[in-house]
Amino acid sequence: MSYQTLLTQLENGIFTVTINRPDKLNALNKDVFNDLDEMLHHVQSNHQIKSVIITGAGNKAFVAGADITEFGNLSIEEGKKLAKRGQDIFNRIENNNKPIIAAVNGFALGGGCELAMACHFRIASENAKFGQPEVNLGLIPGYGGTQRLTQLIGKGRSIELLISANIIDAATALQYGLVNYVVPQDELLNKAKTLLENINTKAPLAVAACIKAANTVWNENKNGFDEEIELFGNCFGTEDMKEGSSAFLEKRKAIFTGK
Repeated sequence: MSYQTLLTQLENGIFTVTINRPDKLNALNKDVFNDLDEMLHHVQSNHQIKSVIITGAGNKAFVAGADITEFGNLSIEEGKKLAKRGQDIFNRIENNNKPIIAAVNGFALGGGCELAMACHFRIASENAKFGQPEVNLGLIPGYGGTQRLTQLIGKGRSIELLISANIIDAATALQYGLVNYVVPQDELLNKAKTLLENINTKAPLAVAACIKAANTVWNENKNGFDEEIELFGNCFGTEDMKEGSSAFLEKRKAIFTGK
């Protein structure tokens, strides 16, 4: 696959996706959205891909925000259409059945923070900065930021960040629970890969079921406990469950096939 704005590499089942607009601090525009859309289709169809890292090119920014040059003349309906496009893509990241980690190197502001929050969890470099400064432009987050930020750090802290446009550093993001780890920048990708190398040894269908069950917490149309019962039961029909149980009893390492 070739992309206008993404660099990709597949190694040992880990698909590293780098948003590559360093001259614009990797800002999101329609080309990035189109490429992310195509990338997600590729991730789903390529069985060699077990997990994904999303990061940004250069040392300054993960994604510094949306490309404001595309906002100038949008009508109300065009603004809604843009938000729907962003939410659709970020929802596909959040609900992907393969683990997707954000490796946040530098600024993750506005749409960049929203992209990071759509990933299943986040690792930050020590120079990372997070924020939703849209009110400085007379806007609000449109790609799911108001919802995911509140889910991740709680209502009080979320509303403060949303209406103040304050930017927090990596240490504060760790304290708030917005990120799982903070590491030196030169160790960021290695940390992400180490985590995924471990996850990739687990049963893929069970990993996917964990993601689906956890996401159900915020789905008003489903009862999460009922969903857990359904997914738990379904695991008993998989070859991986039989392999995992046999390996445990035989005191050997399980070899999962995703079946």
